Amino acid sequence: MVLLSILDVVMFVLGAVSLGYQAVCIIASLFHHHITFPAVPMDKRYAVLISARNEENVVPNLIKSIRAQTYPARLVDIWLVADNCTDNTADVVRAMGCNVVERHNMEQVGKGYALTYLLDAMISKGIANDYDAFFVFDADNRLDKHYIEEMNKAFQSGFKILTSYRNSTNLSDNWVSSGSALWFIRESRFLNNSRMLFGSSCHVGGTGFMFSREIMQRNNGWKFHLLTEDLEFTMDSVLHGDRIGYCGTAILYDEQPVSFGQSWRQRLRWSKGFLQVFRYYGPQLIRRAVQERDFSAVDFTMLICPFMLLALLRIALGILFAAFGFVSWTTQLDSLISWAVGGVLGLLGMMFLAALTVFAERGQIGASNKELLAYVLSFPIYMASYIPISFQAIFSKAQWKPIEHKG
Repeated sequence: MVLLSILDVVMFVLGAVSLGYQAVCIIASLFHHHITFPAVPMDKRYAVLISARNEENVVPNLIKSIRAQTYPARLVDIWLVADNCTDNTADVVRAMGCNVVERHNMEQVGKGYALTYLLDAMISKGIANDYDAFFVFDADNRLDKHYIEEMNKAFQSGFKILTSYRNSTNLSDNWVSSGSALWFIRESRFLNNSRMLFGSSCHVGGTGFMFSREIMQRNNGWKFHLLTEDLEFTMDSVLHGDRIGYCGTAILYDEQPVSFGQSWRQRLRWSKGFLQVFRYYGPQLIRRAVQERDFSAVDFTMLICPFMLLALLRIALGILFAAFGFVSWTTQLDSLISWAVGGVLGLLGMMFLAALTVFAERGQIGASNKELLAYVLSFPIYMASYIPISFQAIFSKAQWKPIEHKG
């Protein structure tokens, strides 16, 4: 009885705090748009790091958008790791005048290993320290022409790690791509933007971020190899006391999966990665939150908290206790009904959140009003699919698999 009550209280408090924090972030961002940074000299030298696996059809678009930047091209070098490629990605990128490192390793698979290999090659050649900072992009990305100029402003304002505004090239393709795109736009506008306003650390996404030479040297290149290497990098940085910044005026366009099967596999890997990160970094984050009174540690503890695992533990204990007669089946059924009602209300809240995102960022979203209405209505379905995905992640052995991009 006591154990069940404790679990109920813990889950209620965590859920209430998380929802309350989200509400505060939304309100703060509605009344204050992106923080802008003052103009600075465009004199820093940057390396662009790209991990690509069979991306010959899309990576030229990214390279062209990098070459078209308002930032001086002579100060931006492009480095690509052709990771286990079986197509002509390496040759295509070399022909465009970029630096290419080829990697062949089918045992250590994933973007984290590819970035490690690329930076190790740059370090061994003695050129990694020639750069002031490093950008990380996915091969399917495209950049607004002011992207590097805007990130340079934020970098020279004092941030050692920065993330940017993540938009989509294909939000209007279908309900799957729109669900993913709206989620990332929401994260940029309502979470990272608010974290900047509050003076706390932001969350690095899987693409569209940068880190300084000092961070590269501290990590001896790139040392993050969990399924969600970006989240791992974020947690490690927060534990080192870094404040990760957000530059909302630097806009990146990312291609989202249009197949529900591909989206499921991608989000299964993310969900499994969140569990991995909580296992390795959760206790340290909690300790830092208590000892250092670090709000960023509190924020990210809630972000990676395994709610599905807690819910399954609560249900299993409830069934076990009821079977032995310690509690009644009626009380456990009432608890499940209460959770179901809460879940329905949560999905309605997701619909409202999608509508609010569309309202706040209408100028950034390339879709008709009719399409946006349909995508707002379908957003709860997309989010509801996270329930079985999170359940499967607990028991499955998710692996990194490439997503097909059409460009």
